[in-house]
Amino acid sequence: MSTALADFDLASLGQQFVTWGYKPGHAARVLRAFYSGDDFLPAVTEGLPRGLVERMRTGLAPSVATVVERQVATDGTTKLLLRLGDQRTVESVLMPGFRADRAAGCLSSQVGCAMGCDFCATTKTGFERNLTAAEIVEQFLALRREASALGRRLQTVVFMGMGEPLLNLEHVLAAVHRLADNSLGSLGWRQITVSTVGIVPAMDALTSTGLNFHLAVSLHAPDDATRARLLPMGRRFPIADILAAADRFQARRGRPVTIQYCLLAGVNDSLDHARLLAELIGTRRMHINLLRYNPTGLSLRGVAYEPSSDETAAAFASVLRGHQLVAHCRRSRGPDIDAACGQLRGRAAAVRNLVSPDPSRGGPH
Repeated sequence: MSTALADFDLASLGQQFVTWGYKPGHAARVLRAFYSGDDFLPAVTEGLPRGLVERMRTGLAPSVATVVERQVATDGTTKLLLRLGDQRTVESVLMPGFRADRAAGCLSSQVGCAMGCDFCATTKTGFERNLTAAEIVEQFLALRREASALGRRLQTVVFMGMGEPLLNLEHVLAAVHRLADNSLGSLGWRQITVSTVGIVPAMDALTSTGLNFHLAVSLHAPDDATRARLLPMGRRFPIADILAAADRFQARRGRPVTIQYCLLAGVNDSLDHARLLAELIGTRRMHINLLRYNPTGLSLRGVAYEPSSDETAAAFASVLRGHQLVAHCRRSRGPDIDAACGQLRGRAAAVRNLVSPDPSRGGPH
């Protein structure tokens, strides 16, 4: 299988050109065109040696991911399903910003997920494999093209799609370098957020990189017992250890960590839960994002989770703010499409199995 341009950074593409017998300096021009979203060969043909152009045509694959489905919600949220070279699929999401010229992107880091979070659609398909840096980069480029077509600029990116980013740390960091680097994606370090359910050793590894992006922790409960029911990984890493690792990251970066908290009706949204969360965060300078849940049907445990009401969410936030904490109620995105993480991929897979069952997987269930 041919290597694609998304597999290269500036140094490695320059070395590839040297191997082919050409100057490494041509790499900067080629990658600038590639990351701008242009069809890179027509954009850079003028001024390049003809032989190098032909080597790129024959020696580099055009892409490692192809958009095979696109959903657009009434609120402007766009969800993409991308097919990879091995026919597996991943999701990416473009979310319009409050400003008419801005948008945010959500990227996946794995095919499926092994975390088993009970309210998440991705967990229903299990874990298949890590994404390569190139496959992550091409999600970014697909979203950049979507934003450009809408007259918007992709301003920020979050790793909050399918998978646990910190269990694919090597490829996530390689992709982040390419997205942030001024000579490549040019997004900027501070425009990138990496999310985790709280893999403590990997959080410390992330801290040790010294890279200046944001960290978000998916907490979703203020006590270990409730969290373990929702996030099986909670049994391995107590909340106190996760917050201690977040403290170490914040002390090194000097930037507030974001706490992600998905409000689930009757599960983690009572005023007592809010007070426990406030006590847990205490005087930490962290931001709390209260997320509205997009229902995904029965969970692996057979639970049909529902979103908390607007009134409950407002009361929960009020308790947190009463303790001098910064809390935001994030609006729901794309409720009229398969917007929840893993929903579109799961539905597409179910349709494929129904139409043409794969004997190796035992057919539809």
